[in-house]
Amino acid sequence: MRLLSALLGRFVEKGRLTVITADGGRHSFGTGQDGPAVTVRLHDRKLERELFFNPELTTAEAYMDGRLSFEEGAGAFELLSLFSVNRKGLASHPVQQALRRGWQAMRKFQQANPVGRAKTNVSSHYDHPAEFYRLWLDETMTYSCAYFRDAEEPLAQAQRNKFRHIAAKLNISPGMRVAEIGSGWGAMAIFLAKECGAHVTAINVSPEQLAESRRLAEAAGVIDQIDFREVDYRHLEGKFDRVLSIGMMEHVGVAHYDEYFNTIRNLLDEGGFALVHAIGRMSPPGTTAPFIRKYIFPGGYVPALSEVFASTERTHLWVDDCEVLRLHYYWTIRAWRRNFMAKHSEVEAMMGQRFTRMWEFYLAAVELGFLHGSNMVFQLLLSEKRDDVPVLRDYMVDGERALAVRSGAR
Repeated sequence: MRLLSALLGRFVEKGRLTVITADGGRHSFGTGQDGPAVTVRLHDRKLERELFFNPELTTAEAYMDGRLSFEEGAGAFELLSLFSVNRKGLASHPVQQALRRGWQAMRKFQQANPVGRAKTNVSSHYDHPAEFYRLWLDETMTYSCAYFRDAEEPLAQAQRNKFRHIAAKLNISPGMRVAEIGSGWGAMAIFLAKECGAHVTAINVSPEQLAESRRLAEAAGVIDQIDFREVDYRHLEGKFDRVLSIGMMEHVGVAHYDEYFNTIRNLLDEGGFALVHAIGRMSPPGTTAPFIRKYIFPGGYVPALSEVFASTERTHLWVDDCEVLRLHYYWTIRAWRRNFMAKHSEVEAMMGQRFTRMWEFYLAAVELGFLHGSNMVFQLLLSEKRDDVPVLRDYMVDGERALAVRSGAR
């Protein structure tokens, strides 16, 4: 316990962490103030050394495998809350700094997403049964950041707000051709077809999501207006009035950004423009956390805006507008995690204990990343010419209000 005690003694300042070791010893760290009190039990001696060398990954794996458990009413969320308010202490430890330098050196390999590998990486996260996601997503089956008018607004309403917000920014009129790169379960495409009269080409590399999308579009009566295709974005051909990408850029990888933005530019018809909605960081460029990289989003990376704008500069795209959503994803993931925990036993019966604990850990980690960390969401409008997007932002507000009236703000 000597090595781990040295790390935790330096790391835990706020709150209190009590560690019960395999031999029954109790070790406490922290002041007990300004943070949660958490008690964990380690079930084997080997775990003490593993936690010292890679605490972020090992803690998650140990919980998933039952080698680490919680006592006195705590759980993964409480432990990660403690980590979250003490994150600076962990990052400053010499061993952890060396580990991060290694991750930084390897990040191009970790984020490599050539066509075949990109499909495998995406499938590892999204090709679970739709019934699993239906347990804890809202009725729109939208798995991306919502747009809250009020922090306590129902999640389904906040997702519909997002649809209107994006459609208004895109200034879509009936009959327009829209390409959606990374279409999820089809809710945005269905909205654009039903409420805006657009003809949408929606692409995805997840067969599970595409099958569910077609079913939902059929039920909404707009299947004839949407062409769902299983294709990598780099292989999409044609010209479109608008291009839309929601929650896709996070799967691209830094080495592929120019390819991504060039593809968007080449898909735009004369006078057209695009909207990119993605998770970013307000901090300098970094790496993906080891647990997220290994188990949740292999090949994924949340970019700094400096990395994004460097690529739009190289690909000669105008950034006509940039909006940063700071707390909206925190509110979104908070709702998802609460829904997930309310259905914990059903998820476990469907997907197994290890999978359920992995997703519990994931949702808690990302929720806290948007509350205490540097994560946010950005929306960019992009065009080839400086005046393809209306030069006054008034059109966005006017369009959003008109869509709200048309849809009955449902």
